[in-house]
Amino acid sequence: MNLAEWALLVLLSVLWGSAFFFVGVAIIEMPPLTIVLVRVGLAALILLPLIIYLGYSLPSGLSAWIPFLIMGILNNVLPFSFLNTGQTMVSVGLASIINAMTPLFTALVMAYFKEERLTAYRMTGVLLGVLGVVQIALPGLAHGSMRIVGIGLCMAGALSYAFAALWGRRYLMGHPPLLNATCQLLSSTVIMLVVASFLERPWELAFPSIQTWLALVTLAVFGTALAYLVFFRLLSSAGGSNVMLVTLLIPVSALMLGSLFLKEPLLIQELIGAAIIGLGLLFIDGRLPRKIGFRASSLYKHLTRSS
Repeated sequence: MNLAEWALLVLLSVLWGSAFFFVGVAIIEMPPLTIVLVRVGLAALILLPLIIYLGYSLPSGLSAWIPFLIMGILNNVLPFSFLNTGQTMVSVGLASIINAMTPLFTALVMAYFKEERLTAYRMTGVLLGVLGVVQIALPGLAHGSMRIVGIGLCMAGALSYAFAALWGRRYLMGHPPLLNATCQLLSSTVIMLVVASFLERPWELAFPSIQTWLALVTLAVFGTALAYLVFFRLLSSAGGSNVMLVTLLIPVSALMLGSLFLKEPLLIQELIGAAIIGLGLLFIDGRLPRKIGFRASSLYKHLTRSS
């Protein structure tokens, strides 16, 4: 990647890392599903004028909307709901660390549905990811706390993202990325309007503070709408393998924001688990271990010739 692409990658990690932080702020006063509704609804309202300005046409007919509807469920409704609910039980930083399991789950899902091969490097990455989660979860397991439930919910969110990647590859590849983002957000808004109204009845909640509203608006504008634009721009120029590296950086942003502004402690077992998951992601990506293996092989051949 060139310097501009690396800058976009860092920007995307800050945008998505801050999303965990802003959810952490909003979750204090507002229930998780209502936060999802506001997030996807505002983001859809932001992107809709943009696609109209660019001359895109929205799908016509229910059958044309079904791919976007399912993508909205897998990529917004389920993961946002799982992660938001999980953040009522775990810290901002820990939720972002578990979310970094997404590429590991994606490798398994793609291999199971025969979209990609599960190579030795990827299998090693998956095993390292599992080891990292065990490292994080063991202290909570010993005390039987709700922390384990929170970790499980965050893992369910990461798994949903993996199925979203599969669905997007199979059924949305022919559509412009911006149209994909907007249509899935519109679909998610309709679904969450029904779900949140039935389960949380937002109109009966106490009116949130200005701080919560600022967190929600920032979450929608920067953590969702702008993040999608940066993501699709980077995806088109740098490719999927490079974009995946953002999952290594997101926990850094989220941990720093949670520690600085929400006074969340940085627990050593979480940092060790994050490092193990990060190593797993490097194996999933494959480039670094291949490069190390190539250099080790070259060094070995050089030494054997010299001897």
